[in-house]
Amino acid sequence: MPRPRSPLLSAEAIVTTALELIDTTGNFSFPRIARELEVSQSSLYNHIQNREHIIELIRARVFSEKLQLPVQDLPWDEALRAVVRAYRRCIAAHPRLVPLILAQTVQDTGALAAYETMALALEQAGLPPNRIVSALSLIDNLVLGSVMELTAPAVVWAPPPGDFPALDRALQAPFTIEGRAEAAFELGLEVLIEGLRAQEFTQS
Repeated sequence: MPRPRSPLLSAEAIVTTALELIDTTGNFSFPRIARELEVSQSSLYNHIQNREHIIELIRARVFSEKLQLPVQDLPWDEALRAVVRAYRRCIAAHPRLVPLILAQTVQDTGALAAYETMALALEQAGLPPNRIVSALSLIDNLVLGSVMELTAPAVVWAPPPGDFPALDRALQAPFTIEGRAEAAFELGLEVLIEGLRAQEFTQS
């Protein structure tokens, strides 16, 4: 006879179940988590405070220590590339999580440490504080937008034959969904770095 699952209930189990639901359906709810774990909904509150608490624990799970990179001795552009790419790798495994974490204040210290590393790199690039905030938002847009692309259809643009020749030529590129998202991200990252380098030059 299988062992009852309720004694095994923990914050870890709740987070695992919530993340699995997000990966498959794009969202989660306390009733659905309780059903999946075969426990009462009220018992979840012995381990989790509220929905926001679950999302922040998921953020911590997804990022964990993967963003703690030894970039202190790298030039600012190499450090920024490394952290931004690691940031995308973390979230790309769970693209349907993006809308949920976007709607909530970042509190997880692992994620905040990555933003600290990026802010330091941007300081070294010569940006003043107000431009650093804008640059961090731009990085979020680049990373999270490219991850959301992973949920897009294989065919994004379907122009009528012959009406949009430049677009037709561009669409001959043989990209998978993953390849298209990765290529767009890398292009955006290089444009960002070059733009910051130009910013650095104009301020020197």
